[in-house]
Amino acid sequence: MLKKSTLIFFVCLGINSSMAQDNILLKDYEPKSIFRTPKTTVEKARFPVVDMHTHAYAKTKAEIEQWIKTMDKFGIEKSIVLTTQTGNAFDSIYNVYSKYEGRFEVWCGFDFTGHNEKGWSEKAIKELERCYKVGARGVGELGDKGVGLFYSKPTAAIGMHIDDQRMRPLLKKCGELGMPINIHVAEPYWMYEPIDKHNDGLMNAVKWKIDTSQKDILLHTELIKTLENAVGQNPGTTFIACHFANCSYDLSIIGGLLKTYDNLYADISARYGETAPVPKYTKAFYEEHQDKLLYGTDMGLDSFMYQATFRILETEDEHFYVRELFNYHWPLYGLGLSTKEVIL
Repeated sequence: MLKKSTLIFFVCLGINSSMAQDNILLKDYEPKSIFRTPKTTVEKARFPVVDMHTHAYAKTKAEIEQWIKTMDKFGIEKSIVLTTQTGNAFDSIYNVYSKYEGRFEVWCGFDFTGHNEKGWSEKAIKELERCYKVGARGVGELGDKGVGLFYSKPTAAIGMHIDDQRMRPLLKKCGELGMPINIHVAEPYWMYEPIDKHNDGLMNAVKWKIDTSQKDILLHTELIKTLENAVGQNPGTTFIACHFANCSYDLSIIGGLLKTYDNLYADISARYGETAPVPKYTKAFYEEHQDKLLYGTDMGLDSFMYQATFRILETEDEHFYVRELFNYHWPLYGLGLSTKEVIL
């Protein structure tokens, strides 16, 4: 028989363990995998790639040159710099990055100043053409999280969405100039859900939560519809729905649009954390739409970031965490894309 003191010890041990579990806050939970499964370090992308979604992270000559060294290390031939800027702000960024010929392509924004005034579209087209003459070869990143287009500088276009009639001359002009449009619509679906114990994207839902009580706000489905309307109305213009059009919870939504519209593509940037937890589903999506998906990062310029993206895309590693990049508490899995599928 167990002695009384032994029984007391085990009871106390159980109580202490329970208290420790109850005292761990979700925000402090940082699990480490104990599975002794293969861990693959990807030194370089299997094929030369273009990073279709970056921003003007580097501000100095030294920072840009270090970025280029990192790109060379991982096989990034070129980075598309989405400035969101117009006017002198765009010119200044272009002048810095254009010195490194062939390594960066700089895209501008739209000038929404006075978008509610008569004749705005014509003025915006003139600025677009001016940016094109300076060297812009695309537009982005545009953004609409429900209240209107707001990423482009210097002003937002609250109340105006990508399918607004006022936008059509501008979108058509992009097609005529051969300037693709990169657009961010909506947010991941977890950001629309209540922040409660059932929200499995809770760790990021707090930071990026959408206030659905805002007046005249468009929600997820409605924003996807604005994208579809604009793409359908402008068949001569190429659109890139960044972040899978924030349909990572149901890739069939963006998949259906990719199959329907020849002028629509999607970049995979900044949604590795949302799709790597479901590798079979995600890999099947890549296989079906491999000709319409574009590699992008949108997560800075650190070496570790590139390495993590290629680990997810190219390897079959299982149950690992990259909390430095993805704040979710989900484990990630490599997709193991084949030689054919990995051409992005």
